[in-house]
Amino acid sequence: MTGWERFADAFLNREVILQYLPAIGRGLLVTVEVAALVVVSGIALGLLLAMLRAYRIAPVNLLIVACVDTLRSVPPLVLILLLYFGLPNVGIGLGGFAVVWLVLTLVLAAFAEEIFWAGILSVDKGQWQAARSTGLGYTQALVYVVIPQAVRMTIPPLTNRTIAITKNTALGTVIGLPEIMNEATTAVSFSGNASPLFVGALAYVLLFVPVVYLGRWIEARFAWRKA
Repeated sequence: MTGWERFADAFLNREVILQYLPAIGRGLLVTVEVAALVVVSGIALGLLLAMLRAYRIAPVNLLIVACVDTLRSVPPLVLILLLYFGLPNVGIGLGGFAVVWLVLTLVLAAFAEEIFWAGILSVDKGQWQAARSTGLGYTQALVYVVIPQAVRMTIPPLTNRTIAITKNTALGTVIGLPEIMNEATTAVSFSGNASPLFVGALAYVLLFVPVVYLGRWIEARFAWRKA
């Protein structure tokens, strides 16, 4: 058997691929569900925290900064394990789906908050003054004038960070979440063949390459351009 034949048998075994393809397909659906929920809830929470921080209430800002810095410092895998195995000790039982969604939402929100906050700070003070001079209150100026400008300026770093964090759905395999990686590694264990891993890798490519291009389109379409 030649080297190529050994490689093909180990990673491109047609019989093994066809046998476990439905399971990996189900894992793909779970990955899509988790990733979509994380993107929506994480960005929304991050924007809310940045808006709260804009009111410059010292105790609130201190709490936000402390939480954000902690979430940005601790690896998501550690948080997943802590919540999944720690919460039952205090009477809170969460399934694998809920734990992965919660952890990745909090991590994305932490990074998104810092990105949105930087965008808010980058808006010229004249914009605030002009908005207030028209009779808008602080909240109205923040929501209708400052936030739209800040969001457009933060699109490139926000899309990049969002893609990076949503790929961490693969960490769910350590707590039995039936996503792509979990289904692929389970198939490898039962078949004794690495072909399901190749299919899993291909599934990630098919899932996230369009997301990358979508991110580029969003950056080009809505990115801030100064006159």
